[in-house]
Order: sequence, then C-alpha cells, then structure tokens
Amino acid sequence: MDRKKAILEAATKSFSTFGYKATTIEQVAKLAKVGKGTVYNFFDSKEQLLKEAVLLMIAEMKKETESNLDPSISFMEKVHLAILRILQYREQHLLFAKLLEEEQQLQTPEVIGMIRSINREIVSYIAEKLRLAIEHGEIRPCNVKAAAFLLLKSYLALVVEWQLTYSEPLSEEEIAEIIKQTILRGLLK
Repeated sequence: MDRKKAILEAATKSFSTFGYKATTIEQVAKLAKVGKGTVYNFFDSKEQLLKEAVLLMIAEMKKETESNLDPSISFMEKVHLAILRILQYREQHLLFAKLLEEEQQLQTPEVIGMIRSINREIVSYIAEKLRLAIEHGEIRPCNVKAAAFLLLKSYLALVVEWQLTYSEPLSEEEIAEIIKQTILRGLLK
C-alpha cells in the first residue's frame, strides 16, 4: 500500500473515532505507521487531510452507485439499487456521522465548512440524476435541488439519526423501502 493511501485511511479512522478537533497529525502518523514528517510531505494540514478523506469517501460512494446499473431498468429500481449499494458502505458513514456530531456539539468551524461542502457535492450529484430522469420522462418535473436535498436528509436521518435515537439500525432493505415508498413515489409520473 502506498504511504499517501495509508495516511488517508489512518486519518479517516481517526476522524471517525475521535472527530476532527481531537485528531492530531501525530495520531494519524502513528496509525499509518509513518513519521509525522511523512504526513506533512503529502498534506499541508489536518484540514487538508479531512478534505481529502471526505473527497475520497464521496468518490467511492459515487462509484458504488454507478457500478453495474443497468440503463434499461426503471428510475425507481435504479434509485433503490443505488441506495442499497450506498448502504453497504455504512462504515464510511461513520466519518460523516462523527462530523455531524462534532458540528452540532462543538461548532468546529472547519467541520461546519466541510459539512456544507459535503452536502452541496452530494445534492449536486443527486440533482443531476433527477434532471436526467426528468429528461427521460421517468419522473415529473420538480425543483431537483430541493428534491435532492430532501433525499439526502431523509437518507441521513434513517442511517444516522435513527440509530442514535433508537439504538438499533434499520436494515438496508428497510431504509431503501421507506425512501422508495415515501419520497420517490411522489416524483413518479
């Protein structure tokens, strides 16, 4: 494994466990089994490490949603399969969940900015998929940005908030079905 990848994985693990504020470059270096100077050879700051870890998480989620989707299946089936695939990456969501927790509890400025960037990136991606579905006549015209935002927030509430409130997670199938039956059904023609 190359050093940069090892450092990113260590940073993701540290941010997911301890949060942004409590993570140190020393911790990341120790987890990655490299010297502190090696971390600085690849990343200028802890903030840059967080940004790279988040961008990697988003890229992996996009790749997972796109992989092997049959273009001939319906919009509902595509979304259902995409949600199921994303849910398989729940471990990746631990980073996002920890960032949301830190944003709410500690109001760390770097984390607040990162959460906004993450949300904009994901909403933009979902909105583009909704636009394509409208162009193909699969769903009715709507405010795609608002619908994408609602999909993201519903998904996060069911993955993160539900478990924090009720102590046990919903299954992947349950989450996908809830989103399909409530939000997505309203978009269909």
